[in-house]
Amino acid sequence: MIYSIYIVDDEQTITDSVTMALEDDYRIKSFSDAETAIAHLEKDPPDLILLDIGLPGMNGIDALRHIKDVYPDVLVIMITAYEDVDTVISAMKLGAYDYVVKPLYMDGLEVTVGNALETIRLRKEVRTLQEKHLKEHIPCFIAESSAIQDVMEFIKMVAKSPDTPIIIIGETGTGKELLASAIHYNSPNFKAPLATVNCAAIPKDLIESELFGYEKGAFSGAGAAGKKGLIEESAGGTLFLDEVGDLSLEAQAKLLRFLELGEFYRVGGTKKHHIDTRVISATNKNLDQMIAVGQFREDLYFRLGVIKVKAPSLNERPDDIIPLTKYFLQEFSKKFSKEFTGISSDAETVLMTHHWTGHVRELKNLMERAVLTGKGPELLPRDLGLDPKSQRRQQSTISGKTGFPPLSPEGIVLDEQVQSLEKHYIEEALKLAKGNESKAAKLLSINHHTFRYRKKKLLGE
Repeated sequence: MIYSIYIVDDEQTITDSVTMALEDDYRIKSFSDAETAIAHLEKDPPDLILLDIGLPGMNGIDALRHIKDVYPDVLVIMITAYEDVDTVISAMKLGAYDYVVKPLYMDGLEVTVGNALETIRLRKEVRTLQEKHLKEHIPCFIAESSAIQDVMEFIKMVAKSPDTPIIIIGETGTGKELLASAIHYNSPNFKAPLATVNCAAIPKDLIESELFGYEKGAFSGAGAAGKKGLIEESAGGTLFLDEVGDLSLEAQAKLLRFLELGEFYRVGGTKKHHIDTRVISATNKNLDQMIAVGQFREDLYFRLGVIKVKAPSLNERPDDIIPLTKYFLQEFSKKFSKEFTGISSDAETVLMTHHWTGHVRELKNLMERAVLTGKGPELLPRDLGLDPKSQRRQQSTISGKTGFPPLSPEGIVLDEQVQSLEKHYIEEALKLAKGNESKAAKLLSINHHTFRYRKKKLLGE
């Protein structure tokens, strides 16, 4: 792979000498000012920029700030005419990789450039491995709607910290375990284990031994050699506690100690164990209500929920309904050796107008039954077996006193009438949603980004 480098310096002798030193190994472009270099970034972003601090017009510090805001993955090495400590510190705080001082010594510059590009190579290698793990472990995580895309962008950001606790809140079947996997495989510790435990599926008297492990003879039936718990199994990686609201108060106390101190004792043991792992938890319960009645520890909730992620229901991500349906259609056609080729438009309408109870799992189960019992080659409404009463009512009239103006011989301005109607429904949707833009967009069957654009255009907000 040939790396590309921008040289941004207003001294022609500098750009010429640096180009001559590097052009045999790298693809080089040189610029005499920051504005021109930044204009080229969108068309042909480089891997590395050598950026002079003392540029005419936009100086190097302001240029660095812009570059790191818009192109955070591009590494920048600052060039300074003298060791101005304050300026160099400012540059490093803004995200500069390193700096070099004029007059430039090419041997030293080549070493600095080589180190920077090795960092880039390692980053790309890690990203490739992460993408491979994501594809292998989360093959059906469809994310076309703005609701889930926003969640995924947030997850990528918070996943960068390898040990910050995260809690995922959402209804059963909304994909909380998939979100936990996405956090793990986007984190720096993605190569380490991801250990999962469903706290609701394990008897309360066994959950502690599952989490913390046990020593030999700790209780009747304990193995002769003892056993590691899931916390130890997840060392250096991620522990996912699904349905964390079902933990007993005693188990909650021990989990809190582990989160605060990073230490624990096995059941029946006296030896203290220290483990580094990230804890991701999930629940479909209202933990605030449980705290109010003494069923969940408030201090544990604060420790688990340093970062909170809301898993959107299927009703909040309508743009994903058809892509998910197509994915499950393909998956179950292969499983049952069926030859379904697509979804009829009528079946799509049924799927889009159905009121889902919040579960992607509901859609998956429905598609498994539809493919198994359907004949194909197209998926038809009768294959879905949905109760028509469960479908959303389609409004056929304009609310309130709004109506269509008569078309007079003088004519009308059609665009104005269309905009007036659109403005009316945006205002009505906002009223019904009590100002919540995501809910208002859902009422109008458009995505959040489109809603915000039209709202700004028509309401000036």
